[in-house]
Amino acid sequence: MGAKLIVMYPPPKDVDAFERAYNDVHMPMAAPVFKDGGATKAVMTKAGPGPGGAPAFHRMIEIHFPSMDALLACATSKGGQQAVAHAHEISTGGAPVVLVAEEEALTF
Repeated sequence: MGAKLIVMYPPPKDVDAFERAYNDVHMPMAAPVFKDGGATKAVMTKAGPGPGGAPAFHRMIEIHFPSMDALLACATSKGGQQAVAHAHEISTGGAPVVLVAEEEALTF
């Protein structure tokens, strides 16, 4: 069963500044850590307003791993801890929500 690390960023105080920090600093720093740590893919989502109004989160990233053991080994590594700490540093709208989850998929 696969596993994933999910990071959900609340709406930032300054969207443009957050996007620059996320795209120009955070992702180039974090992506190699997770790739070298066994991640198989990352799904990055940028939320927009919907029928219910403004979304609760601005960005979400799901980092997929082949197993929970692989995820935990990567997340607890020095690089993994630095990447998660940096996610907190750039999240100006409040602390990001970080989830560790087992994944079940249904293919239609």
